[in-house]
Amino acid sequence: MADKSRLSLNTATVNQWSLEECINGCVRHGIAAIDPWRDGLHNLGADVAREMLIDNDIKVSALCRGGMFTGNNTLECEAALDDNRRAVDEAVKINAQCLVLVVGGLPAESKDINDARQQVRDGIGKLLDYSRTCDIPLAIEPLHPMYAADRSCVNTLRQANDICDELGDGVGIAVDAYHVWWDPDLEKEIKRASGRILGFHVCDWLVSTTDLLLDRGMMGDGIIDLPSMRRMVEAAGFDGFIEVEIFSKKNWWQKPGNEVMETMINRFETYV
Repeated sequence: MADKSRLSLNTATVNQWSLEECINGCVRHGIAAIDPWRDGLHNLGADVAREMLIDNDIKVSALCRGGMFTGNNTLECEAALDDNRRAVDEAVKINAQCLVLVVGGLPAESKDINDARQQVRDGIGKLLDYSRTCDIPLAIEPLHPMYAADRSCVNTLRQANDICDELGDGVGIAVDAYHVWWDPDLEKEIKRASGRILGFHVCDWLVSTTDLLLDRGMMGDGIIDLPSMRRMVEAAGFDGFIEVEIFSKKNWWQKPGNEVMETMINRFETYV
C-alpha cells in the first residue's frame, strides 16, 4: 500500500481543471506534489504558479513536457530545440525536479524511424548542453510502440537506457506503467536504470479500452501489476514522488474534479 505522502498529481488527470484549480485542489486534498503541463503553466503564468506553489509548500515532481525533437530539416529541429530550452527555463522557474521528454515520432511524410531515433539522440545531446547549466535533469519517457509514428520513437526502457549510457550525467528515465508494463525485459531494464529513474507514473491499462490515447484507467480498474512495478523501481533506488497521470476523455475528465481527486487518493493508497 502506497503512502499518500508519495503521491503527485499530474495535472492531465484533472484536465477539466486549470492549473490554479489543480494547485488549490492539491491543498484541499493534502497532496504534496504536482506535475503541471506547460499549456496550463502558460495560461496561469510561471511567476504566479511559482508563488502559489511556494506559498502552499507544494513540490513540483516534474514539468510535462519537453521533447518532440524530430523534424524534416534543420530549421524544424532548431525550433524544437529552442522550445525545449524554454521548457528548461520554465522548469527552473517553478523548481521542478526534472523535465519529462516525449521525444517525438516520425517527421511528416517520413518512414525512416532509424533517422528519427538519431535525431532524438542528437536533440537530447544538444539540450543537455543547456539543461546541465540550469541543473535540470532530463527524463526520457519511453512510450508504448503504438505511439512510435507520431509521439515517440523511443518505445522501450532498453532504448532509453542506451541513450542515457551514451549521453551520461543529466539525463535519466521516467517509467510510465501505461507504456512499459508489457515489456518482457521490464525488470532487467528497470534494474539497469538504477540511479537514474527520475519519475514513476501510474494509471491502469483497460483491456476493453475505447481509445489508446484518451482512455486510460484509474488504478485498480485494469490489468497492470502496479505494486510489483513499484517494488522494481524502488529496488533500483527510486524514492521520489509517484505521479498519477490519467488521460480519460469520456470518463474521468467528465466527472467533478474533487470526485476524481478523492478516487485517485483512495486507489493510490489501495492499488499502488
